[in-house]
Amino acid sequence: MNSLLEDFAAHKDDKIQKPNFDTRMGREFLAFYLKTRFKQIINWDKKTGQNLFLSIKDDFIERFLDRLINHPKERILIGITGESASGKSTICKEISQNVERLNLPVTILSSDNYFNDISHLIKKYGDFDKLRDAGYDVDAPENFQLDLMAKNLAELKSGCDILAPKYLVNGTGVSIPAGLPVKSNKIIVVEGMATMLEPVKNLFDIKIYVEIDDRIRKKRFIGRAKDRNQDKDNAQKHWEYVLRAGQKYVQPAKDECDIIASGECDLEYFSKLLEYMNLATNSFLEEN
Repeated sequence: MNSLLEDFAAHKDDKIQKPNFDTRMGREFLAFYLKTRFKQIINWDKKTGQNLFLSIKDDFIERFLDRLINHPKERILIGITGESASGKSTICKEISQNVERLNLPVTILSSDNYFNDISHLIKKYGDFDKLRDAGYDVDAPENFQLDLMAKNLAELKSGCDILAPKYLVNGTGVSIPAGLPVKSNKIIVVEGMATMLEPVKNLFDIKIYVEIDDRIRKKRFIGRAKDRNQDKDNAQKHWEYVLRAGQKYVQPAKDECDIIASGECDLEYFSKLLEYMNLATNSFLEEN
């Protein structure tokens, strides 16, 4: 990956005049330029053997670039889904670190914030594990505020900042209405199982499914039991639940996603890809 960055860095001063993106011709030029860069990145990924991109739909690049040409004022919404412990949150954490380091115009939001408030059920049953054992299906679509999420994402896409609900991950099941300020940046990344549910999924310009071998996923999941204050037996029960929930609610989204990404991708390599994308999309001379 270094050689790709080094090659680009060696020619970073060979910038071209920035076209007027307010015109269709300018946007078509941008689309042609980005198409070239996208293909370069995809081909490089294949050559390295890292294989971040496991598969990409044949018509994805054309559809996405057509969207940029015809709806230039809308923010770009990227949805990232995958089963529990597939690596989607880790990928978003790496994106977040690069956003800060490179000062990128990117907002990251977890769809888990749209869980319903279940604090009354937690109090009734004592804790989440007992609630789960009583048959509560936390990952079922009806347990998310999907209509609110769709409304909020449409607002973000149109350029409006929002106040999203904030779900507390401390085991209380509390959701704070309008508790999370979210800025409408140029690019908005939303991660979580709920991203590919109705009526949310069709708002995304790019749909990504993170995939990983179940054996690695189980090892990761059980390894995080301490963070969830679970003993070994409860962690195993929880794993059996998320395995069923993933098959039922997440896996069906795989065929609808534009990109299947590897949850085993080396994070340093992924970071370099992000850096290259940033360099590649900022190689225009500003107009005098």
